Amino acid sequence: MGVGRKSKRTIGILTGGGDVPGLNPAIRAVTVRALREGYRVLGVRRGWAGLIEIDRQEKGFPSEQVLELTDEVVNKVGRTGGTFLHTSRTRPSHVPRENLPEHLRNTYSEEVNDLTDEVLANLDYLGISSLVPIGGDDTLSYAAFLHSKGVPIIAIPKTMDNDVPGTDYCIGFSTCVTRTIEMTHALRTSAGSHERFLVIEVFGRYAGFTALLPAMAGASHRCVIPEHTFDIEHLCELLSKDRRRNPSRYAVVIVSEGATFKGMEQMVFKEDERDMYGHKKLGGIGDRVAGMLKEISPKFNGGRRVNVISQRLGYLVRCGDPDAMDSIVPMAYGNLAMDLILDGVSGRLVNVRNGRYDNVPIGVVTSRKKIVDVGKFYNPERLCPRYKRFEGAPVFIMTSDY
Repeated sequence: MGVGRKSKRTIGILTGGGDVPGLNPAIRAVTVRALREGYRVLGVRRGWAGLIEIDRQEKGFPSEQVLELTDEVVNKVGRTGGTFLHTSRTRPSHVPRENLPEHLRNTYSEEVNDLTDEVLANLDYLGISSLVPIGGDDTLSYAAFLHSKGVPIIAIPKTMDNDVPGTDYCIGFSTCVTRTIEMTHALRTSAGSHERFLVIEVFGRYAGFTALLPAMAGASHRCVIPEHTFDIEHLCELLSKDRRRNPSRYAVVIVSEGATFKGMEQMVFKEDERDMYGHKKLGGIGDRVAGMLKEISPKFNGGRRVNVISQRLGYLVRCGDPDAMDSIVPMAYGNLAMDLILDGVSGRLVNVRNGRYDNVPIGVVTSRKKIVDVGKFYNPERLCPRYKRFEGAPVFIMTSDY
């Protein structure tokens, strides 16, 4: 016997992947609208992990994995950052044996196990009639898979990298860009005081939007992105010229964590451990670039070495409260999701396209990679954004993939 109230329609909400500002406003928007429309709302804790950790043999409501959402619960957290439902990078179709929940260890014994049947059974157990996952392409690719299994899904795109296909905007991107610009400008005071190069490392595994847009807004002289393998000597030459032209004698480059320069065999990883989506943890390219710049700087500075400040922004751009954009868009996305649920529609991704809210089939998230179009938006010779005609461009310039 399930714990869901079969007589009352129930919406489930979960957040997966990295935390970003804007998740809680999205959860609030779905919840408040759903309650007014007569739905029950359940928040699944820890993303997809919550849907495999429920032990259906235990009596009572699975409060460790699921939280009943009310106005009182969501209104207080709706203006805060992070996700109060917590998150994980669990992929139920690929769960290593050592990560199996205790109650499933006698049922599954493969090195890697597909627990999709547990997810489906637990959704039924909870009486969830529609599921709203909020996440990036990894989280939403599994949502698309569940939709193919018959689960009613309305997905909301979230990632500060802004690389989910099918939408111009993902929750978290604006706050990330805003913080990157603010922190880079703040660090200029130290770079200028000591007449140094300033290297800023930002998130961006495969897509360079979080480096390119701040550079376009004037936060840095140069930027290097995953979509273009650059020459470190060429970068040093350009930064040296920038430094000489600057009355304060410093120059700034923003480096995507997934960027590589010629001669590197692969991206820079913190460790060999992989998450359930197969990703190693990136980090350290900024320090490597900084070290190389310092080493070769005499070649372009009259034999004198230029010292370097290297700063990895990391979690500083994804923590804290959302900015205005990441408060407004999640509110709209949550209501868009409810519009579709009320219309009896499923298998859709809510989105922004050319400045207007819309929705597309959820399958778009697995159809292609969304990366910077180097030909349109990046100048490989100058290692900086291209500035061309802006008429008709979306608000964030290079984020449309249509």
